[in-house]
Amino acid sequence: MRIGVDIGGTFTDLCAVDGSGIAAVGKVLTTHDEPARAVEEGLAALLAESGIAASDVDQVVHGTTLVTNALIERKGSPTALLATAGFRDVLEMRREHRYELYDLHLELPAPLVPRHLRFDVPERILADGSIHIGLDEEYVARLGGELAERGIDAVAVCFLHAFTNPAHERRVAAILAEVAPGLRVALSSDVVPEIREFERASTTVANVYVQDLTERYLRDLEHRLRRLGIAGAPHIMLSNGGLATVDTAARHPIRILESGPAGGALAAATLGPDDLLAFDMGGTTAKLCLIAGGAPLVTHQFEVDRKYRLLPGSGLPVQVPVTDMIEIGVGGGSIARIDALGLLTVGPDSAGSEPGPVCYGRGGTEPTVTDADLVLGYLDPAYFLGGGMKLDAAAAREAIGRIAGPLGVSVEEAAWGIHTSVNEDMANAARVHAVERGQDPAKLPMYTFGGAGPVHGVGVARALGAPSVVAPPAAGVLSAAGFLTAPLAFDFVRSARAAVHDLAWEQVDALFAEMEAEGAALLAKSGVDDVTNRRVAEMRYAGQGYEIRVPVHGGSWPETLIDEFTATYRALYRRSGPEVGVEVLNWRVVSSGPAPDVTLRLNAQVTGGDARKGSREAYFPSTGGFVDTAVFGRYRLQPGTRVDGPAIVEERESTVVVPPGAHCVVRGDAALEVTV
Repeated sequence: MRIGVDIGGTFTDLCAVDGSGIAAVGKVLTTHDEPARAVEEGLAALLAESGIAASDVDQVVHGTTLVTNALIERKGSPTALLATAGFRDVLEMRREHRYELYDLHLELPAPLVPRHLRFDVPERILADGSIHIGLDEEYVARLGGELAERGIDAVAVCFLHAFTNPAHERRVAAILAEVAPGLRVALSSDVVPEIREFERASTTVANVYVQDLTERYLRDLEHRLRRLGIAGAPHIMLSNGGLATVDTAARHPIRILESGPAGGALAAATLGPDDLLAFDMGGTTAKLCLIAGGAPLVTHQFEVDRKYRLLPGSGLPVQVPVTDMIEIGVGGGSIARIDALGLLTVGPDSAGSEPGPVCYGRGGTEPTVTDADLVLGYLDPAYFLGGGMKLDAAAAREAIGRIAGPLGVSVEEAAWGIHTSVNEDMANAARVHAVERGQDPAKLPMYTFGGAGPVHGVGVARALGAPSVVAPPAAGVLSAAGFLTAPLAFDFVRSARAAVHDLAWEQVDALFAEMEAEGAALLAKSGVDDVTNRRVAEMRYAGQGYEIRVPVHGGSWPETLIDEFTATYRALYRRSGPEVGVEVLNWRVVSSGPAPDVTLRLNAQVTGGDARKGSREAYFPSTGGFVDTAVFGRYRLQPGTRVDGPAIVEERESTVVVPPGAHCVVRGDAALEVTV
């Protein structure tokens, strides 16, 4: 018995899986002041309701938004930066690039370390790793004592070219351990040993900034699980789709930045065909991810706290492997309002779980997407969370009315405007995301999950021109289920820029062997002996500013690597590049243990009895407004059953809306497939 737990901005989701499939699911409101409390309460309720003994739980896998929230809300430790003399302002100078050229009011996120805590350390290592200026050890020792006296808790060390020669950074760590043993110290050569100074410094600072908060949270989580009677230590979901121990996650908290969204992408990849579009809509945000070749795409350029959600360059860069997805601020709790131009806008701010949408009756006053969906008849006020939470439809209508009045439309038309505005926002984001990665979203089936995903899935698919929408079993908690499909894994990187024809395979193989040895040692601490290594080169045409990821296989050298690069480049851009040389910037290894043998299907798929629960009025403009709409209980639908729209299929954690002109079929794996 294994349990996945995903903390989201509004709900904390739980999913228990045994050898035959999904045994139980749960969903509770997230407790933002103390996130581990919701985990403990949710687990206690899940175990009690399902009759599972805590002693029977072999593993808990956990994903959290804690790190992301701490960076956005600036709730980390007081942190200092030690940089090579002349480079302390790299955090503020960034790339000297305006992400929106003509915006006179351009906003950038403030650095995590203010200027008075950024220090120039006398030292200099050259690009080839040779020492040009020795480290001033007396300066470091004196500075370390002063920082400790001033109440600084964390220090990031990022020296020029430390990814080539980390000697000075390691010596700084040793000195600080002597003069100020209470300081947490992060070295760029350990956190992200790769080229690009700004990104390396930003990532190292972010890692140590949240390290104390993350470690305290993870230790608290361990304590709460033991208090419930769950003996095994939890595993933590990494942003790249692998798992890590608590110790590893506490040492590299920046690696769990996007741990929650990775779970949904993994589950979609497990359940679906090799190529699909995964669409996850929760209470706070919506995430879209391409699955290609049976696995989610992974990127190493990610930004947090973007000031403009779709504009790269407007956030804090974090150079760690993350599941490649686009995230936009529209979820069930996203707030709708009339802007200064008199137009309807939705998000990116959210009512979250505290106070939540108006219909929750927890003090919310501003209309949200969930309020609109309730007014449209898509949600049953008496069956939200399986009846565990009653919704106030009258309060939702009153809130939407405050939007309808200024627009001069009915309450239902205003609610429909909110619903379709969200659908179009997500479709536009999905279109950009897919096309930039060489895919046509109109040719991909869309797998939709999250509490609000199945409600909006068909609307998004229609806007994209996608052929079908699939709502997997336990769609409302699928990210938590996806955690249980992940192997223990970790990524390693080495920067060694060189033209491909100048490389000697012996040197490259030595780099790979070094990283693979690190991976084997790290996984061995978790009891994993069967380790698989995947090798990747990040390559580009000489003169290009950015690189692409190319798999490294055996064979003749360097012709095989150039052929792989050319094929990857053509797949992305539909053409070959210029007649210039090819170079490698970084070498990467992903070391992973065996993937768990997991079946993501409901154990008790069909309960018997009449699947039709009744009907209610639901709003579909194509039929002239409200229409009597059949309502079905998902757990009673037999495989092979066809449901013609308009119809609504309800389960405890989510609701599938089948509009007029579409139909739904229950597949053998209990997934609902809607043909658009």
